[in-house]
Amino acid sequence: MPEGDTVWLAAERMRAALAGSTLRRGEFRLPQLAALDLTGATVTEVVPRGKHLLIRLADGRTLRTHFRMDGSWHIYRPGARWKGGPGHDVRVVLASDEWECVGYRLHDVDIVPTSQEDQLVGHLGPDILGPDWQLDEALRRLREHPDEQVGVAILDQRNLAGIGNLYKVESLFLLGLNPWARVGDVDEQLPALLERAQRLMKANLRHPEQNTTGDPRRGRDHWVFGRKGKPCFRCGTPILLGEQGPPTQERVTWWCPTCQAARSPIDPQARTGEAGRPQPVTVYR
Repeated sequence: MPEGDTVWLAAERMRAALAGSTLRRGEFRLPQLAALDLTGATVTEVVPRGKHLLIRLADGRTLRTHFRMDGSWHIYRPGARWKGGPGHDVRVVLASDEWECVGYRLHDVDIVPTSQEDQLVGHLGPDILGPDWQLDEALRRLREHPDEQVGVAILDQRNLAGIGNLYKVESLFLLGLNPWARVGDVDEQLPALLERAQRLMKANLRHPEQNTTGDPRRGRDHWVFGRKGKPCFRCGTPILLGEQGPPTQERVTWWCPTCQAARSPIDPQARTGEAGRPQPVTVYR
């Protein structure tokens, strides 16, 4: 799933292409919105909110899209060949006189009055890349569930919006925190963890490449992400890969068992979802 910095960059490019322009084409290729036509509407701004993209119109409406695992927006000059995939993957087309923005495999496509955007994104915690980022509020939300596993908690967009799996595992590694540690057991490290994730994301805002080590060489751009079985850059221990998260919502997690050894017993009853079921750790070697 795209991280918050990917959505931020997409919003910047969409804003440059559409903001202030009147749409000469605004079509939806989705059953629930197929009859809606935005032709003639003027785009005022494009705003990222966590992993959601909000396209605001001058007539008081907002179009929300979400990338999920495979969605993307592609921008072309009029007449250029679209290359984002087969035609049946196109969900939305927004075109001005100068640019064509084509949304492939988009999810959660909705349009609501701008005054009612909270219906779509009001559940989100503070946006780690937003202009109104509130560290204290994010920490308060995390600390409300001290038995949650920290690797699950910082991905929960209700606690804070924007962090994805890549920045989760890289930030936890850099702070030496085990992904399965309880939030309550790493309380003192939480501010530094969120600040590190934010710094890593901001360093990658202006380009699609996501480098967390500062080393541009292939295979050296991440500390643990995507490096199962390879030696840790710090201690040489093979990186492990496992699954973490509530049932049906598991996400793969990479970590170094030496640099991120648990500092306190990991509670097998740590909350993994609303049902509070214990979660076994599955490790792929």
